[in-house]
Amino acid sequence: MSDKFYAKSPGNEGYIKNMEVLSHHDCDNHYLFQSQLYKTADGKYYLYGGCFYGNGVEILDVTDPSNPRHVQYMPVMDPEKYTYMSTPKIQIADDLMIVSNGNCLEFLHGPAPKNFTPAPGGVHIFSLKEDPEHPKKLSFWSTGEPEGTPGSGVHRFTYNGGKYMHLSATAVGFKDFIYRIVDISDPTNPTEVGRWWNPGQFFGNQTEKTRKKEWNGWQGYNTYPGFVHFPYVGDDEKTAYLSCAGGGFKILDISNPAWPQVIGECKMTPPFATKFGGALCHTFMPVLGTNYAIGMQEGERQWTYGREQYEHFGVHSFCGIEMFDISNKEDPVLISILPYPEVPEDFPYKNFNQLGDDFPTSFGPHNLHEPMTGKPWIENNKDRAYDCYFHAGLRVYDISDPYVPKEIAYFIPPNPEKLCFDVKMPNKPLGTAEDVVVDDRGYIYLNAMHDGVYILKSLV
Repeated sequence: MSDKFYAKSPGNEGYIKNMEVLSHHDCDNHYLFQSQLYKTADGKYYLYGGCFYGNGVEILDVTDPSNPRHVQYMPVMDPEKYTYMSTPKIQIADDLMIVSNGNCLEFLHGPAPKNFTPAPGGVHIFSLKEDPEHPKKLSFWSTGEPEGTPGSGVHRFTYNGGKYMHLSATAVGFKDFIYRIVDISDPTNPTEVGRWWNPGQFFGNQTEKTRKKEWNGWQGYNTYPGFVHFPYVGDDEKTAYLSCAGGGFKILDISNPAWPQVIGECKMTPPFATKFGGALCHTFMPVLGTNYAIGMQEGERQWTYGREQYEHFGVHSFCGIEMFDISNKEDPVLISILPYPEVPEDFPYKNFNQLGDDFPTSFGPHNLHEPMTGKPWIENNKDRAYDCYFHAGLRVYDISDPYVPKEIAYFIPPNPEKLCFDVKMPNKPLGTAEDVVVDDRGYIYLNAMHDGVYILKSLV
C-alpha cells in the first residue's frame, strides 16, 4: 500500500506518499494550466492561474493554504467577441503580470464553435502593484499575424523581472514557435529587439520541395527540425536555455539580444521521445547556484493516445527527466536520468505506460517547477525538483547528488468527476497533474486536469 491515499469521494481515491493535501479548490470550474504566485509587501500570497481553455485568469488568495479564497475570474479580452481562446501561461515579477494569448488545440479542448473569431496571439501586461485582486491592464503585445490567423500566439515564456521578456511565439513567415525577445522597460510600449529560430523554421529561404522534406519527411508528431518550446533565462540575462522539441536543447549567448548566438547544444531526439508526444524536448533550465541543469521530454496525457495513434506511430519511445553538467556551456553533458515514477502497490494498472488497453499508451513527464531569482516568493532549492508527470501525478525528487537523483514523494490526484468543457477523450480520464509551483513557505500548488488546484505540503 501507499503510505496514505487521498479520497475525493467514496470510490475515487488518489495516491499519496510522503505528502499531505492541505486543501483543494475547483477554481470556478476553469481548467488551470500554468499558475504563478505573487507576494505583496504586506505578506499576502496570491495564485494566478492561466487557463487552457478560456479567456482570462483565475485569481485565488492563498495566504492561508488550508483555506484558499476565490477572488475572481478576470477576462483578458472581450469574452463575447473571442469565445474560443487560451491563456495558458503566466509570468510574474517586478509587480508585473504577463499573460500569454494563444489559440486552442482541438484534441485538448474539443472543436471550436462555428463562426468563432480566433483571438490575436501575443501577451497581455498587467500591473499588480496597485491592487493585486484587480490587475491593471497596461498593454498588449501582438505576435504580428493578422487577426484571425489560426494557431498564432505565445506559449511558454520567461520573465524574471527587468528589461526583457523571452517568448516562444509564432511569427509571420515562420513555422511554429520561434524565440522572440521583447523589451518591456516601458511596459506600456513593448518592443521586439531580437529573435532566433531553428534551421528549417524560416520559410523565406525554402522551396516547396525543401519545405516538404524538412517537415513532412519525419513520421513523428510534427517536431522536426524543432520549434522553440520554452526559452528559460535566469539571473544574468546573458544566457538562454532553449528546449527545441525535436531539435534538442540549446544554450544561447544573448548578451546582445539583437543577435542571439548558439554556444552549446545537446541532441536528444532520437533516441528520446521519437513518437507521439507533446513538445518532446519541453524544458531545459539550470539548477540555480550550481553547474548543473535539468531537462525533460514531454510525453502526453493518457487520454490523447488511442488505438489510431498507436497503429500509426507504434510503441511510444522513452520520455524522461535528465540531469546535465553545464560547467562548460559549450559542451552540456547528460550525466543521469531520474527514475521511472514509483507505481503504488494498490494502483489498478501495472505501470503508467499500460493502462488496461491492449497497447502501450503515450507517457512521460510534463511541467517542472521553475525557480527564478526575480521571484523571491517561490522556492529556489537546488536540492529539489518537482515535476507533473501527467497521470503518474506530481513527483518530488532529491537531486542533491545530480548523478544519483532519487524520487522521495508523490501525489496522484483522484480522477476528475466532471469536465470543465466538452472534449473528446478516447480513454477514461485519469487524475492528471498539469503544472506546479512551490512557494517560499514550502507549499506546493498543483493544477490537475479538469480538477482545479490541490495545495500540498511535502513531509520529507
